Amino acid sequence: MDSRMHSTTLARRPLGLGFAGLLLSGCVPARAQRGVVGGVIVPDFADLSEQVLPSVVNIAVTGEQRSEVPIPPELRGTPFERQFRERFRGRRQETVGAGSGFVIDPSGFVVTNNHVVGNSSRVVVSLQDGSEHTARVVGTDELTDLALLRIETGRSLPSVPWGSSARARVGSWVLAAGNPFGLGGSVTTGIISARGREIGAGPFDDFIQTDAAINPGNSGGPLFNMAGEVIGISTAIYSPSGANAGIGFATPSDLARPVVDQLRREGRVERGWLGVSVQDVVPEEARSAGTSGAKRGVLVAGVERNSPANRAGLRQGDLVIALNGEPISTSRALVRNVAALPPGQTMRLTVLREGRERDLPVQVGRRPATPGQG
Repeated sequence: MDSRMHSTTLARRPLGLGFAGLLLSGCVPARAQRGVVGGVIVPDFADLSEQVLPSVVNIAVTGEQRSEVPIPPELRGTPFERQFRERFRGRRQETVGAGSGFVIDPSGFVVTNNHVVGNSSRVVVSLQDGSEHTARVVGTDELTDLALLRIETGRSLPSVPWGSSARARVGSWVLAAGNPFGLGGSVTTGIISARGREIGAGPFDDFIQTDAAINPGNSGGPLFNMAGEVIGISTAIYSPSGANAGIGFATPSDLARPVVDQLRREGRVERGWLGVSVQDVVPEEARSAGTSGAKRGVLVAGVERNSPANRAGLRQGDLVIALNGEPISTSRALVRNVAALPPGQTMRLTVLREGRERDLPVQVGRRPATPGQG
C-alpha cells in the first residue's frame, strides 16, 4: 500500500498505476481583481501573481548513480572476470532534474516534493531575482512526497502563508505557480475540479484535483487560493501525452503542513502504527460482525504478530467503528487517524465483536519503514 512516487525531471515518466499517463508534475493576502470580457465578468490574476511569484523558486538537482559495465561473454567464467569487475565497478553518471518549490519562512525554508529532490548530491534553489543558492535538505517524507530545504541568503526572503485546504470548495478559482519544462517562474489558473482524490500514490492519498495547467517541472510548486495562501502542492498529472490534459493533482495543505512542521523540528516524520490490515466494510460483512449495517465501520482483515493491535487483543473479523470516540467509516480514515497519533500514546478503539461493542485501549506503535495498512 505504500507506493512510492518516482522522480520527475523534464523527461516524461509514467507513474505506473495501471493506466497510461499519470506523471509526477514536478505574506499579505492578495485578492484577484475583476474585469469584463465580452460582457462577462472574469477574474484578473495580475495582482495575485505579482504578490506570490517572488516566493516561488526553481529547483535544480544533481545526483550520482552507479552503472555497471556489462561483462563481455568471452570473459565470463574465466580468471579475468574478477579483474574486469574490479576495474570497471561503480562508474558514476550525473543525473540532472528540475522542479519547483516555495518559501514558507523568510529565513529560507523551502517546501518541495520529495521526488524532486530524490537522492540528489546537490540541490540548487533559484530565486525570482535570478540568484542561485545551494540548499540543504532538512528532511524528506516519502509517504506524502514532501521535502523541506533550507537556503542561506543573509537576507529576509519573500514568503507565502499556508491556507486551509479543508475550506477549499469545488469550483473555486486557484492559481498554480512553478517551473514547467524548466522555463522559469510561470503561473496558470483554473478551478478546483474535485477533492479527496485517490490515485494510488500511497496510504495518505487525499489529493485536490484541478484543471489549472500543471506540467513536468511544476512538481513541488504551490497551488494558491485567491487570498494568496498555499492550499496545495502540485504533485502529479494524468496525461496520455506527458503534458497537461486538464487533470492535475495537488497535496492538500492540511496534510502537508504538519508534515513540514515535523520535518523542520525533527528532520524526519514519525507516525503512529496499529499493525492491522483493514478494508472497507460491505453490508454482508457488517451483519456477520453482529450489526444490521446501520453502523458503518472498518473490517479487520488481519492482525500482525507482536503488533500494538495484537497486544491489545484486536482480532481478525472485528469491526472498528470509532477511534477515541470519533466514528470511523473508511479504512483510509483509520490509517490517517492512527498515523497522526504520536508513538507511545494510548488510544481507544471501539469495535463490534459478536454483536457487542467493546472498547480496547491500544498503545500506539511507531510506524515501520515498510508497514502494512495501518
